[in-house]
Amino acid sequence: MHNSRRLLLAAVAILAGSIACNRSDTVRIGVVPKAVSHEFWVAVQAGAREAGEEAGVTIEWQGPAAETAFSRQIEIVEAMINSRVDGLVLAPTEATALVGAVERAAREGIPVTIFDSGINTDNYVSFVASNNYEAGVTAARTLADLLGGSGEVAVVKNVAGSSSTMKREAGFEETLALDYPGIEIVDFKYCQSDRAVALAVTENMLTAHPDLDGMFASAEPGTVGAAKALRNRGLTEEVQLVGFDWTYTLERDFREGVVRALVVQDPFEIGRRAVQTVLAAIRGETPPKRIDTDTHVVTLENIDTPEIEAVLRIDLGDYMP
Repeated sequence: MHNSRRLLLAAVAILAGSIACNRSDTVRIGVVPKAVSHEFWVAVQAGAREAGEEAGVTIEWQGPAAETAFSRQIEIVEAMINSRVDGLVLAPTEATALVGAVERAAREGIPVTIFDSGINTDNYVSFVASNNYEAGVTAARTLADLLGGSGEVAVVKNVAGSSSTMKREAGFEETLALDYPGIEIVDFKYCQSDRAVALAVTENMLTAHPDLDGMFASAEPGTVGAAKALRNRGLTEEVQLVGFDWTYTLERDFREGVVRALVVQDPFEIGRRAVQTVLAAIRGETPPKRIDTDTHVVTLENIDTPEIEAVLRIDLGDYMP
């Protein structure tokens, strides 16, 4: 009897060891941004990695080369689902194109957090982003103050179908229409989230509207391209530019007055909170369905204050692999 018991226990131990050898105990979180090249996404990656390090999980970071590469982003998400990641954190390049992949993940028991930009499904754990509509409202009021409430303006839009920037643009346009009847939007062009395209479309708008008083760019590539166009044309005093997002490449233009104000997000915090919410879901908790992160208006008067520096001056090298 004792020999039989020992044999049974030994068999159970061998079986348990076999299962353990064929199973990874490491929790893997796939994080898929809209793109990987812009400094905004680098900061998101740093925040995601900090959250991963704090929790002792692996962050698998992969995204398309460009924010217009919808099909490539779908391929990346599908591949992560096939590899059985434990959770997904996704910034959809387009509000409809990624729905199928997100709903497949939900069906297969993989919790998904959406960040930065919305998607046309509710099958996700949480949505972590700036309040982009309100950020657009803030940009409109900032530019209106710079113009004294009157003038002609143009808008460098980002990508059609990108929920986050479309909401910024809507907030900007609707606020001017409702609250500032003396300001007219005379033109807008999409830059396809590309600095070179933004430069070209800004040049075209400046040619078509030589009396332009102000401009709004709804994302970092548009801001960089518009600033370069104004500098090239010698119009930095005549045209007031309000942009979106902070990068070190913009700092010279900002400090020299080419860009008059920037509405900035906290991408590090967005990445950190997004990973934390999907980890909460894996633990069986229910995180908030919506988490709004802060935005700030940066001007020459406040850029060197501790509050703004805490957002802008993150040493990304501390968090990168």
